[in-house]
Amino acid sequence: MKVKATLKQIAKELNVSVSTVSKALNDSPEISDQTKIKIKEYAKLKNYKPNVIGLNLKNRKTKTIGVIIPNILNSFFAKVFSGIEKVADEKGYNVIMCISNESMDKEAHTLEMLSNGTIDGFILSVSEEAQKLQDYSHFKEIINDGTPIVMFDRIADGVECDKVIVDDFDSALNSTQRLIDLGCKDIALLSSVDNLSVGKLRADGYLKALEDNNIPINENIILRTDSEEDLKSRIEAIFDNNAIDGVLALDENDSVAALKIGLKKGYKIPEELSIIGFADGILASRRLTPSLTTISQHGVEIGEVAAKLLIDRLESKEVNIPYETVVIKTKLKERESSRVR
Repeated sequence: MKVKATLKQIAKELNVSVSTVSKALNDSPEISDQTKIKIKEYAKLKNYKPNVIGLNLKNRKTKTIGVIIPNILNSFFAKVFSGIEKVADEKGYNVIMCISNESMDKEAHTLEMLSNGTIDGFILSVSEEAQKLQDYSHFKEIINDGTPIVMFDRIADGVECDKVIVDDFDSALNSTQRLIDLGCKDIALLSSVDNLSVGKLRADGYLKALEDNNIPINENIILRTDSEEDLKSRIEAIFDNNAIDGVLALDENDSVAALKIGLKKGYKIPEELSIIGFADGILASRRLTPSLTTISQHGVEIGEVAAKLLIDRLESKEVNIPYETVVIKTKLKERESSRVR
């Protein structure tokens, strides 16, 4: 294994000062191009790597962002991460991604570990456990210590920080209205995310649409659970014991389950059953027949906006910048699972 050279060793070998080596490696205009080339080539030959921790102690900047997502298998979070990485790369920042696996303890441990000089700020979506317990003290501690946080999608209302959300309430209201406009009168609600802030907002939007159209609420066709497994174990009873002609599903897995069970029970889709779901992954849009009508959450755009908010705050010379909440508008992508007028 090659031994990594230090600034002192390079300076000694080339008979220049440590300051000259440092400035040359950082493209300082104080150093001539000829000297820069000579020093950079020698540093590369000697396998020199900058000491990130040392730079951090000196500059208080790592140019690194920590991203914490609850679930790596969720296509929405993957899209958000790609948006974050795109903007970070353009701005010269590195990204470290960690997964909370919906655990508050793991989330808190990751925050503590990375905020100790490794990163400049965090972009995250709150874990299921933290939302269930309504315990956000770990976020407040990090922010109070001077490390900024940007929350996206699942947020904590009691934590003062920048946030990027979608219009969950309006999206569900408008999508339910779309089903009603298509002639649906018995619209089932399927949710495996009822313990999350986004799930509650979407359910409220559905209920408001029914109220606006004077459609009585039928609790028998409303399934609100906290897990995908629970939803799958109870979904067939909804179809077996009730007449339904529409479904609003509040998560990608819920959407796929609704389509599969609908087909299994002999429904003609969309002629007898229209389905709209919060989903815009490859599974929902391309790999199912019929393809699903989905509410696109613009994951990439959410990631881009979150990264810009954080980097702008990190690079601003102003103190006490007001926190911002940016709302991204969703878009209904009509496909084969909803009727056409």
